[in-house]
Amino acid sequence: MAPMSCALCQNAKAILKRPKTGQQICKECFFFVFETEVHNTIIQAHLFEPGDRVAIGASGGKDSTVLAYVMKTLNERYNYGLELFLLSIDEGITGYRDDSLETVKRNQQQYNMPLKILSYEELYGWTMDAIVAEIGKKNNCTFCGVFRRQALDRGASALEVDHIVTGHNADDIAETVLMNIMRGDIARLGRCTQICTRGEDTIKRSKPFKYAYEKEIVMYAYFKKLDYFSTECIYSPDAYRGHARTFLKDLEAARPSAIIDIIHSGEAFELREDIKATQKQQQTCKRCGYMSSNDLCKACTLLEGLERGMAGSVITDRARKKLDAMGPAPDNLRTIPHFQSPRPVVSIQSPSQES
Repeated sequence: MAPMSCALCQNAKAILKRPKTGQQICKECFFFVFETEVHNTIIQAHLFEPGDRVAIGASGGKDSTVLAYVMKTLNERYNYGLELFLLSIDEGITGYRDDSLETVKRNQQQYNMPLKILSYEELYGWTMDAIVAEIGKKNNCTFCGVFRRQALDRGASALEVDHIVTGHNADDIAETVLMNIMRGDIARLGRCTQICTRGEDTIKRSKPFKYAYEKEIVMYAYFKKLDYFSTECIYSPDAYRGHARTFLKDLEAARPSAIIDIIHSGEAFELREDIKATQKQQQTCKRCGYMSSNDLCKACTLLEGLERGMAGSVITDRARKKLDAMGPAPDNLRTIPHFQSPRPVVSIQSPSQES
């Protein structure tokens, strides 16, 4: 049987079948349509303005590595006029993050982008290894997710960037929709499919890969021979997200469009006005100055629990009351530095410097 021709150019031999569309196409056409779809997502959502300083959340994994490569490519091809940076968060996970950061440092040289690395230990006084040793593997992803989100904002503030872009893909967003449905989290369900979010005191962040399938990102990285780190976090196997991921993969096997269908369903959700009225109003954390819906932001609450040896008592609002009943926090409690946006520029590594 003769090799099938590319469904797009009709000339080259088709070497892959797109998971997203089922088209059998050649490698060069795949590169072009993947990049063009990301470009169209950026343009249709009006994500950037010429002159924007944009930090790419870089973990060394496939998503962030492909994002850095594609953002550099599109910025040059379509003259976005962006100044691009790599921003990495070191959670302090031995045998995982320390190795992946070596990949990020190579990406810094390969893509000729300045790099800023901010660690949990520097910001919170705790590494994830120390947190897991304190609380065990149950609920450790809650601590990491909360700490990571604030660390990204603080790192971006230090770089004085206008915008953070992350490598969240279509699979990630569909998983989040399913998770919020299963948890009955109405507030998050109403905003988890937004391509761009911004709090009053935080830096704008967006997801250019919102409609890009994870499988296609892997294929792009493979055929482009990009340098990325492929090991999963050693603490993630017990994460609640894993159940949503398994369910989504089963749905995708039966119906490849399930991922996009779930995203579109999430986009169609709209909270009634009376429900919106019950949502907590955003304010500023009284301790660190970061955005919060309570007197203390979640990061300060979690850190206080760790510092007082009661980390298990701060996961939920109900459990927090038990900690409050213990009385006010000691004066010598370790706290997070006060958040200011923007903050003065700090020194960063340029590609010409030693990593």
